[in-house]
Amino acid sequence: MADRLRVAVIGAGYFSRFHYQAWAAIEGVELVAACDHERAKVEALAGPLGVHECFTDCADLLAATEPDLVDIATPEASHAELVALCAGRGIATICQKPLAPDLAAARALVECAEAGGGLLVVHENFRFMPWFREAKRLLQAGLLGEPHAVAFRLRPGDGGGPDAYLERQPYFQTMERFLIHETAIHLVDSFRYLLGEISGVFARLRRLNPAIAGEDAGYLLFDFASGASGLFDGNRLNDHVADDQRLTMGELLLEGSEAALRLDGFGRLWLKPLGGPERAHDYAWHNDGSFGAGCVEALQRHVAAHLKTGAALENAGRDYLRNLEIEEALYRSHQGGRWVDV
Repeated sequence: MADRLRVAVIGAGYFSRFHYQAWAAIEGVELVAACDHERAKVEALAGPLGVHECFTDCADLLAATEPDLVDIATPEASHAELVALCAGRGIATICQKPLAPDLAAARALVECAEAGGGLLVVHENFRFMPWFREAKRLLQAGLLGEPHAVAFRLRPGDGGGPDAYLERQPYFQTMERFLIHETAIHLVDSFRYLLGEISGVFARLRRLNPAIAGEDAGYLLFDFASGASGLFDGNRLNDHVADDQRLTMGELLLEGSEAALRLDGFGRLWLKPLGGPERAHDYAWHNDGSFGAGCVEALQRHVAAHLKTGAALENAGRDYLRNLEIEEALYRSHQGGRWVDV
């Protein structure tokens, strides 16, 4: 591969702006092309970043520009077709989550990518948020002792009323599976990143806003193979103490035999040794105003490093299927009112 990684982005919706901005900031990357069915939208996003090859047809983009990597930042209904297009040319691909409407479709998508010989990575960015990376570092350093519990309280405060989500991501209103499939899946992945494999689940879901089709609140319980336990307590209507409700999306508590670690809505971490006072834990991060304090750029840097140097890779498509197996188990648990082993 050449010194510069040639990247094309497909999609020009609300969240794609973070993808474009991140690629433009990464050294050794050339953002060569962009595509969306609405040319004006994609030109408005990509043009100011120096991208002048804008397309409305993805096949035309691939034929004309031959990128090393394609970043698919579109809703899930388009993913199978776009991944197949890239796989047919053996092009490495990052695909936004939700990966597919259900587990069977996601497995077929992964198999398609693998058959074409190209890399497929899922754009699962929560685990790249700086507070989760620091929490993992502290766990590995043994500062918490033996971890035995993790809990996340999701309160973004953006899901109330008849106009919920319409300005930013209107398709949220019509998703029949919403809280887990679109949002809590981030925490399923982050919990696995922090504490290892999940072995069993229980779910109790609700719909608080009658204007949307899917569930928007619920409690999820997790058992880990290590013996640890987890709790996700989420609703999208209430908020939490923060200047920006979407910075952390909520609050984390990670507990071990020696200490507990708490994340607040300002991105601050607080360490409380067992039997001792809680104190602020300083760590290096910068709130640049982007989603999740630069987690999109951190993920994209991670993939670029893998492609350029062979560095270890997280969130490969085949590995990510485990998250979707857990998602399916959570919905089965809610439907059957029972604990489900995974």
